[in-house]
Amino acid sequence: MSMTQKSFDPNAGAIPSSGIYGLSCTLDESKVVLLPVPVEITTSYGEGTALGPAAILQASKQVDLFDVSAGRVYEAGIHMMPESRRIQRLNREGRRLARPIIRRGGIDEGSTKWKRILGRVNAISSEVNEWVYAAATRLISKDKVVGVVGGDHSAPFGLMRAYAERSPGLGVLHFDAHCDLRIAYEGFTWSHASIMYNVVSRIPQIKKLVQVGIRDFCEQEMEIVQKSRGRILLYCDEDLQWQKFKGRSWKSIVTGIIAGLPRNVYVSFDIDGLNPSLCPHTGTPVPGGLSFEEAVYIIAAVSKSGRRIVGFDLNEVAPGPEGDEWDANVGARLLYKMIGHTLLSQKNSGK
Repeated sequence: MSMTQKSFDPNAGAIPSSGIYGLSCTLDESKVVLLPVPVEITTSYGEGTALGPAAILQASKQVDLFDVSAGRVYEAGIHMMPESRRIQRLNREGRRLARPIIRRGGIDEGSTKWKRILGRVNAISSEVNEWVYAAATRLISKDKVVGVVGGDHSAPFGLMRAYAERSPGLGVLHFDAHCDLRIAYEGFTWSHASIMYNVVSRIPQIKKLVQVGIRDFCEQEMEIVQKSRGRILLYCDEDLQWQKFKGRSWKSIVTGIIAGLPRNVYVSFDIDGLNPSLCPHTGTPVPGGLSFEEAVYIIAAVSKSGRRIVGFDLNEVAPGPEGDEWDANVGARLLYKMIGHTLLSQKNSGK
């Protein structure tokens, strides 16, 4: 623990100039580094998730830091990088160009003008991905545990790519209301609705995709799951809830879910995987979903199983239009739990 951390009082209120969770850890002092990616270029319904990282940062300062299952998580050091002005600029340009395409529901194949605009949006999104990949690679090489804080769910592709290259055979545990397996949704190669299609089609080192809480998907996505030959395991919310109604314990259900994961696991969390009462302002809310405790139990079970969580992301947290902090409040606490169980998993796995 550094001198800065030694002088930190976890029982005191956060000072205004402090960082994430009221900490003042520098990058060098911190084991965990959070990379904010404030993008919502292809968001196809409700807007606001680009404001998520800043909202989570602010809400985190009200989080009490002793965790009942993970203990003094803050002692490892947690540092949130400042938002990149380059990414902010790319998001503004990309969102401006993408909005009219989204309103049209895509473009006409014969339109040269719209093809040119669509091509620019895809190029901007690709530039974001490369920035995330490069930033993540630098941090991972310094033995940091890296998490992306989005932004829409397209944000963490570069981080997943970076971890997969270091851990071939990686499994992705994906919490979401949606499969995100659409192919270039509305013409956008890097759509938030296509993140997991891009993961399984463009990152061959990822061995398994385990999706939990899904309750909205199209026929194309179901066909991709069925043709994956077990590479994609889909746990629909309706089926999970019905198993509970029939008397099966959540522990038993979760044991079956994590059995499909390899030793090294990356956790990708779209906040709309939770019940929308916990994230009412997220971009694409869907009735149903996991409770906060159910989701945390799954992540904790991964750690307790001896598997190693290498990295993680949290996306689609959007503050309310009147400054409502509830979504960010939930997001900040979920993020802290993810950090805690990631660190525990690395300790349990002998790293």
